[in-house]
Amino acid sequence: MGYTLDIDTGGTFTDGFVVCDGEARIVKVATTPHDLTICFLETIAAAADAFQVSVEDFLYDADIIRFSNTIGTNTIIQRDGSKIGLLVSKGMAKLSPTDDADKSPLVEADMVIELDEQTDGMGNVVQGPDAAQVLRAVQVLIDQGARGIVISLENSHLNAANEQGVRRIIKAEYPRDYLGSVSVFLCADISAREGLAERLNSAVLNAYIHAKLARLLYKAGEDLRQKGYRKTLFIGHNNASVARVAKTRAINTYNSGPAAGLLGAREIGALYGYDNLISTDMGGTSYDIGYVRGGQASYALEPDVEGFACNLPMMAIKALGTGGGSIAHMDNDVLKVGPQSAGALPGPACFNLGGAKPTVTDANLVLGVLDPDFFLGGSMKLDVEKARDVIRRDVAEPLGLSIEDAAVQILEAVNRGMGQAVAGVAKNFADGEDPVVIAYGGAGGLHACGIAAEARTSKVIMTPFSSVSSAYSSSLMDAGHLYYSRAGLAFSENLDRAALKEIIEGKWQEAVRDMRGEGFAEDKLTGELQLFVRSSEGSKDVLITAPLGFYDDEVQLADVLARAAQALTHSKGDMLLETIALMVTAEVPHYEMQTLPESNPDVAGAIKTHRPLYVSSKSDFVKTPIYDREKLGRDSVVSGPALVESDMTTILVADGWKMTVDKFNNAVLEEV
Repeated sequence: MGYTLDIDTGGTFTDGFVVCDGEARIVKVATTPHDLTICFLETIAAAADAFQVSVEDFLYDADIIRFSNTIGTNTIIQRDGSKIGLLVSKGMAKLSPTDDADKSPLVEADMVIELDEQTDGMGNVVQGPDAAQVLRAVQVLIDQGARGIVISLENSHLNAANEQGVRRIIKAEYPRDYLGSVSVFLCADISAREGLAERLNSAVLNAYIHAKLARLLYKAGEDLRQKGYRKTLFIGHNNASVARVAKTRAINTYNSGPAAGLLGAREIGALYGYDNLISTDMGGTSYDIGYVRGGQASYALEPDVEGFACNLPMMAIKALGTGGGSIAHMDNDVLKVGPQSAGALPGPACFNLGGAKPTVTDANLVLGVLDPDFFLGGSMKLDVEKARDVIRRDVAEPLGLSIEDAAVQILEAVNRGMGQAVAGVAKNFADGEDPVVIAYGGAGGLHACGIAAEARTSKVIMTPFSSVSSAYSSSLMDAGHLYYSRAGLAFSENLDRAALKEIIEGKWQEAVRDMRGEGFAEDKLTGELQLFVRSSEGSKDVLITAPLGFYDDEVQLADVLARAAQALTHSKGDMLLETIALMVTAEVPHYEMQTLPESNPDVAGAIKTHRPLYVSSKSDFVKTPIYDREKLGRDSVVSGPALVESDMTTILVADGWKMTVDKFNNAVLEEV
């Protein structure tokens, strides 16, 4: 077996999880926001160095490289995507995302043009598009600078003929060598579900981030080929699968890293038989929360994508603008932390890269939680005096506090906000379904106890790979594609099985063609159905998973119908199968968690030094043991206050808490 490498770019650091013959190592480099291919290649170089081979030898022997990135999320937040021209049905212009009180709109108001065409509510084409009108509209949009044309017509989820007709008209008049990089996007290709504004938003967001993402991914792939990589570069999707660049829609990469982290949390929980979990990922820029209930990862059927309502289902992740780089500031004499972040550049003041504002990382350094000489295993030195200076100037003096107490206030504010968010997510569980927290992220160990105390959760599990959580979780992903199709069938024992079978078989053949392009034969494929069901008198879908061919097995059909009815308990009327999604996957190499041998743990021997740690309850620094994480064997127990350090992260075991290393080498934090 060769190397497997999973790469995830965050706002501050880019993480790598590399495995060879069951041996896993982690690497971390600074993210390069101006060009993510730089940190992508630097991560590959760091991975090769971790196994002491050249980059060329590493890539030659690599079995698979999977890549998740934040470019879609960042593009939407920063509003620096492509200029979009939008063609819509009569009356739809008012639904377009042309107004934003705080930021530049996704689409400028004069870049929306309505067309004379109509498809009725039954999917019948009443009026087709007029070629002359379409061409005039497109020429206006191109002349005004459109770099992408989105076609979003009413009822195209029932019948896409008019959208396809508009595209044919455009392509016939503007051949590729003339139209150049002005891409044409159909709403029907993005969403098969109803919801006029939600479908339009989904299509616009996809087009808005497409060009930047395509440039990044194709350049990353070309850089790999030039260095000798012979296989496919797989891209992380937000449905917990990966696919090649050519089969990646931009919107599918939104939040793909956090979605991977949620999958990883589910796998960790499965080691213990836990199927009720909350996953938390605290990095340098954000704090992402998801949950698993009854073994099923949280899913949003109508997700909010940076403030835009969409109807493209994806794993549900709640994101807070809180991380190690979050900036502490005074707002009308009230201390607030985030959502602004110092990011990778200029970074926290203690990074000594030009940052001049106090951050969470600066506060942890001032209080002795972080070792200035051992950040990222000593590869980066931190400047304590700069951290003290910015906290004194911007927080301590305005509040009339000492620098240490001001730093405590920063951390308490962060822990309070994140703890309240975790407690809010915990409301998704019923009584008796007490969820276990799986904590991730480079900063997760610093705050795990504080957040858990605020959220009133009694157990937190952290893997040895928590600092590169999304990259580790990406290693669990298979290659796959998700195919949507409109169904519109009555859902009962009298289900039209022939019609359903025809839809599914058509999508299966589409999947076979796509997966063959990924390098997988049909006999290597597995499939699962996602059924979007609603009541005939309801307006909201519920999602039910089902095996392929369930409709031909009376027992399986009865089970699926019962689960759908249970999910629609408070709805009235007959059940309708509105939409079908076929998830087709092919297994690729995965990392399997290793178990530690039984031993007599020498906890005292794992202490490498002591250093002063500021304990707020004592309002003073306390001499605290510092443990080497690598020397803590199975069944080791560390009582707080204590610090446990590894090359990539630090765990603060708070006073009143203990940390146990279990047989999976996971750190289990529990309140005493």
